[in-house]
Amino acid sequence: MNTTILRKSVLGIAGLAFAGGVFAGPVTEAHATPVMDAKSVAVVQADKPGVDKLMPHGVQGKQSHIDLGDEQTANVKAIIAATKKSGMDERAAVVAIATALQESKLENLGHLGARNDHDSQGLFQQRPSSGWGTVEQITDPEYSTMAFLKGLKQVDGWQDMPLTKAAQTVQVSAYPDHYAQWEKQAADLVAKHWNN
Repeated sequence: MNTTILRKSVLGIAGLAFAGGVFAGPVTEAHATPVMDAKSVAVVQADKPGVDKLMPHGVQGKQSHIDLGDEQTANVKAIIAATKKSGMDERAAVVAIATALQESKLENLGHLGARNDHDSQGLFQQRPSSGWGTVEQITDPEYSTMAFLKGLKQVDGWQDMPLTKAAQTVQVSAYPDHYAQWEKQAADLVAKHWNN
């Protein structure tokens, strides 16, 4: 190879490296990694579950939202506690809360007379005649949540399903797509209350 061409190539590469350094500029204090002294104390706060964990598929369709009262918030916390007790994760809590939002607006409903769907009761509108438990059991937020989650665990691949399909597989509702509208609010509630 011609030494003149080689010299020009080396000088050209060196010039590009120099120009890149000039344009990029030196590393300043603002970009430097801070150094902590031995007396510094780190404060670690539990992270809220991320959107990718709570809503791995995003949301489907238009989202609904209701303001919650004290009883409804207590029921959210009961669903989260039962989910943890069952050994399931935040996504299971999102599915459960969205389901309860659709079924009862997170109110622990007793028998509603003529307005009742057969004998449906509780947060998840479970039916004693369908084997969900006694009236006393299905109107207990912990019991009804554990019963719902037991059904969810039996759904193969529920973690990879859109929320409304997972909920519908457990609930067998006449309106299978209605669960989807509560996913955002359910995820927000889990993010807010999971670490409390």
